[in-house]
Amino acid sequence: MDSFISWIGGKKLLRNAVCERFPVSGVEKYVEVFGGAAWILFHKEKHANLEVYNDINSHLVNLFKCVKHHPNAIKEELENTLNSREYYSNCKELYKSEALTDIQRAAKYFYMIRASFSSKVSTYGAKARDISNAEYLEAFKSRLKKVVIENKSFPSLIKQYDRSHTLFYCDPPYFGTERYYDTGDIPFDKAMHEQLADILRNIKGRVIVSYNNDDYIKELYHGFNIEEISRQNNLCLKAGQPQYQELLIRNY
Repeated sequence: MDSFISWIGGKKLLRNAVCERFPVSGVEKYVEVFGGAAWILFHKEKHANLEVYNDINSHLVNLFKCVKHHPNAIKEELENTLNSREYYSNCKELYKSEALTDIQRAAKYFYMIRASFSSKVSTYGAKARDISNAEYLEAFKSRLKKVVIENKSFPSLIKQYDRSHTLFYCDPPYFGTERYYDTGDIPFDKAMHEQLADILRNIKGRVIVSYNNDDYIKELYHGFNIEEISRQNNLCLKAGQPQYQELLIRNY
């Protein structure tokens, strides 16, 4: 199952590699710490008793909650909307307004993701696409039915769900590209990369972390099982690079 949105740093092209490295047994809780578009959650088999989606972006979390509970209401909000720079600007100006209902806010944010350049929700993309089509959201209602949706910081979330039978998947902002991610009021900086690594060294559960292939990250996770992998990437091809280099890091 694909995600219902594209997203900066989305793991569509890495999902098979991640899921292939999941433990085959002993997992009762599955927790996505940096949920984003949830490409791994939607792709993996539902073999855990509890699944948790988390993201620090409250607007993204609100969208997931509304898709889970009110997909048809989002569809109705989007009916007859046009793919235009003017409407995009209107959504960008209003989507944080406290006067909006959660469903209205979710619909505007969903529109912005689909209409923006590279799904960054910052600049209008000016691409020909049917923005108003949201019929497919209904299919995600049943998939998210039993998924717990959280809006917590990563230290708080990991502490809450850490058990010996928990599997965490962490897809933090890649080192050196943090400015492209919406992490709320607190920027994701070098100290946060270090804090995450320190926390993961001491958890009871198991974890798999995806990162860009960087010497600093390799040193930060020294002692973990670190695999270098590569995948196709259109931006790399345009830059004359054959593939994008990434790391999969595990404590098992």
